[in-house]
Amino acid sequence: MNFQVTGLGRDEVKLDSPRSFLDQEDVEEAEDQQLLEPAAWRAYMERRTALREFLTTDLSSHLLKRHHARLDLLKKCSYHIEILPKHLALGDQNPLALPNAMFQLIDPWKFQRMKKVGTAQTKIQLLLLGDLLEQLDRGRAELDALLESPDPRPFLAGWGPVAQRLAELSAVMDSFLATMVPGRLHIKHRLVSDIGATKIPHIRLMLSTKTPVLFDRKGSVAHQDWASLRWFVTTQPAAPEQFELRFKLLDPRTQQERSRCGVIPVAACAFVIHDLLPSRCYKFTVKRAESYTLVYEPWRDSLTLQTRPGPPGGPSPSRLGKPGLPLTTLSER
Repeated sequence: MNFQVTGLGRDEVKLDSPRSFLDQEDVEEAEDQQLLEPAAWRAYMERRTALREFLTTDLSSHLLKRHHARLDLLKKCSYHIEILPKHLALGDQNPLALPNAMFQLIDPWKFQRMKKVGTAQTKIQLLLLGDLLEQLDRGRAELDALLESPDPRPFLAGWGPVAQRLAELSAVMDSFLATMVPGRLHIKHRLVSDIGATKIPHIRLMLSTKTPVLFDRKGSVAHQDWASLRWFVTTQPAAPEQFELRFKLLDPRTQQERSRCGVIPVAACAFVIHDLLPSRCYKFTVKRAESYTLVYEPWRDSLTLQTRPGPPGGPSPSRLGKPGLPLTTLSER
């Protein structure tokens, strides 16, 4: 089967020839050009080019992958209320001095109510981000299919709806980027109670994020009867942080083994747990210690480690817990 193509300096191109696979797109483009008037052909090519540029810049697959990764990170962050004087921007204040002074002026009951508002606002924001990202994914799939279609009609007679779709997706992208930034909390009632003649400060509440706490998979190892755990925070905090480490023996075989679990406050990013059972699996989870300003923390990192086998004769007597003492002892490093 041969296609007759004119204006390309050759008489015919055979589909079964090696070069035909390389030039097939050029052949189809040339055939389309013969079917359209010059003005229509220019409009067709200009609009295809505009659509291709939109899909490679404003709505590229690489960009959407980055937004998916950013949303996944936000779903793992912890969300807090920041109290700021109106003349300061978020991040400008001294985190060690300002909150203590401001909290002394704020009604505790009203602040707890605002924390509930912050929790609801954070959940809504994350759901909205997911919905906007789904709209962008669907829009890119639609436009990509349109670009791959050989039908010129959407680029000529039906270009109006396509142009409108491009504008809609641009607006969705703008909304997504704006929603990525934690917003200001609207205060319906005064948080500061009447304090006599003292001047009432002007404050505002903002939602801020802290990056998640993650286990160091390579640095956390289990030995025969102890485990060394390490974790980190991707963004260096301005002040030392407190963490909460949980541990639990998986698949306990006796009632005594069911008590091998607990919660440990840690003031560092490394910890050692002793007196573990050999050849057993333990689950560890870590997160920041709950603070007064925390409003939402939907995720915590977890790690499962298996201790190494013990000696053939059983555990060493020196490692057995004495009667009346807990079997699990902890040390920080």
